[in-house]
Amino acid sequence: MTFATQITIFRILLIPVFIGLAVYYGQSVAAGMANESLRWWTITVFFTAAISDAVDGYIARHFNQASKLGAILDPLADKLMLLSAIVTLSFTGWRQHFPLWFPTLVIFRDLASIGAAFLIDHLVGKCEIKPHWTGKVATFLQFAAILWLMLDFPWLIWPTVAAGAFTIISGSLNLADGVRQVKQAE
Repeated sequence: MTFATQITIFRILLIPVFIGLAVYYGQSVAAGMANESLRWWTITVFFTAAISDAVDGYIARHFNQASKLGAILDPLADKLMLLSAIVTLSFTGWRQHFPLWFPTLVIFRDLASIGAAFLIDHLVGKCEIKPHWTGKVATFLQFAAILWLMLDFPWLIWPTVAAGAFTIISGSLNLADGVRQVKQAE
């Protein structure tokens, strides 16, 4: 197992730690006794996961540590961290919350992408997933919106709308690419 993949596994293991800290902080806010050290630990764990994503990608590319396992686990770790953060922060007692449309949109886009990939694989025999820059921007903006919320910055709606817009754009491009693959196979 490569070092880059070990970092990815570490990132996956941070997810339940993040969820636990976020929930406990939300409960402290709801009880009227906000434990700010829990909030800062939550932010630190999330930021560590975000940085480790960049680090494992850099190591995999620049030190020839790309692997099949890493190619599966890395995007899975990203999705799991983003989804768990968006859902947890939307439905716990944090001072700010994402509007309901945001977690719904992100979950729908991810489930639709997974379902479409399986369908295309079944119909065509192979699904070619081509990363697009809009997906990377959507991921970055989702990470930024999560940090914005946790840092309790005002006007959360702006980074949320930006992340939502790129989530829609990247999902639409994925859909168009899937339709193209099915049509080419006919």
